[in-house]
Amino acid sequence: MQILVTAFEPFGGDLVNAAGQAVQSLPEQLVGGISLQRLLLPTVRYQALQAIEAQLQSRQPDFIVSVGQAGGRSAISLERVGINLDDFRIPDNAGNQPADQPIFDDGPDAYFSTLPLRSMLAAVKAAGLPAEISHSAGTFVCNHVLYGVRHICARRYPAVRSGFIHVPCLPAQVLDRPGTPSMALTDITRGLTAALSALVPKVAQS
Repeated sequence: MQILVTAFEPFGGDLVNAAGQAVQSLPEQLVGGISLQRLLLPTVRYQALQAIEAQLQSRQPDFIVSVGQAGGRSAISLERVGINLDDFRIPDNAGNQPADQPIFDDGPDAYFSTLPLRSMLAAVKAAGLPAEISHSAGTFVCNHVLYGVRHICARRYPAVRSGFIHVPCLPAQVLDRPGTPSMALTDITRGLTAALSALVPKVAQS
């Protein structure tokens, strides 16, 4: 079984990205025969999706789990739904700042994650870490990837399941942001490992 795990390069003036750091820290193999493919994405609309689809074509993973950084969140957030909307509060790393634009003109209003969110939630909490199911992935590149990957899979790779996880900032990122929650890199990595490991029973039932 293979899982493609993606994360983003730093954006918005940050020198690091908590999601990128954590995904790079993941092991290559998990218990249960899970092989991880790691991919760092440009924080650029459509370019991120092109990079993922290239991996879909060449590596044919069973799951795609994208990970993003969400400043202000204190828990590992399992996203339930992506919406067909790009409405960027800040420019992406190529200077794009769309407002009120659909991601795909021919796409539905929303796609739900096809990951086993309740099992993943229980696994992260069992690891002793705060976790939640979130109903908003925002309208920046994270939501763009959540929605866009589901659209691509629904149209061309129906057997591939995908979804999105948001993680808090690292402590070093919030030194000058009083009151902003953070989580240690080791804990984020441990939480992601637990969440990904929870995908094994889902495959066994298929």
